[in-house]
Amino acid sequence: MKKVLCASLGLLVSASILQAQTIAQWTFETSIPLTAGPFSPEIGSGSALGSHVGAAVFSSPVGNGSAHSFSANTWAVNDFWLFKVSTTGLSNVGLSWDQTSSGTGPRDFSLDYSLNGGSSWTTVNAYSVLLNGSPNGAWSSATNNAAFTFSPNLAGAVDNQASVWFRLINTDTISASGGIVAVTGTDRVDNFTVAAIPEPTSLSLMGGFGLLAWTVIRRRK
Repeated sequence: MKKVLCASLGLLVSASILQAQTIAQWTFETSIPLTAGPFSPEIGSGSALGSHVGAAVFSSPVGNGSAHSFSANTWAVNDFWLFKVSTTGLSNVGLSWDQTSSGTGPRDFSLDYSLNGGSSWTTVNAYSVLLNGSPNGAWSSATNNAAFTFSPNLAGAVDNQASVWFRLINTDTISASGGIVAVTGTDRVDNFTVAAIPEPTSLSLMGGFGLLAWTVIRRRK
């Protein structure tokens, strides 16, 4: 991250980053998933699991800039990753994660959230993950590839909630390479982070503050 900032701006950024609060972060470096879960986050509190209608194999291959991630095969439409946290007393809650698929793994997903334990869901946005490999590069334990990162705008929808459920749900049978999802095709997720990011009026002109704050939070492994 470049550190070319004027002195006054640098002081504002430093003060605000210190106020950023990580609610939960799953790096899978200590949980090292080999089952569907649930798994506690490495930072904060909450739970994460994988939900598949088929007999999926769960594993922990190399992550995006780390040794482990949360991976599964046997993907069908409506299979999903699920993360649960509490945002009680917190506002401006943000979300960021890394996700990729093998060539025959699923490409198309939707980010949804629920405030009532999964009885009903609200869609934030649909998105597509990149194939883990050429021409996009591949995940490695040594390098974090920003091309695989998602940071949607939640616009205050999940602030100050006793329980929030986030799911990354597969929406069709198209694979990351443009073919059809196969039983052996995998999708993996890493660095799933939920945090409260302050937005002081003194930083209203700093379009890059959010990126700076997320960079610091995502490096707490």
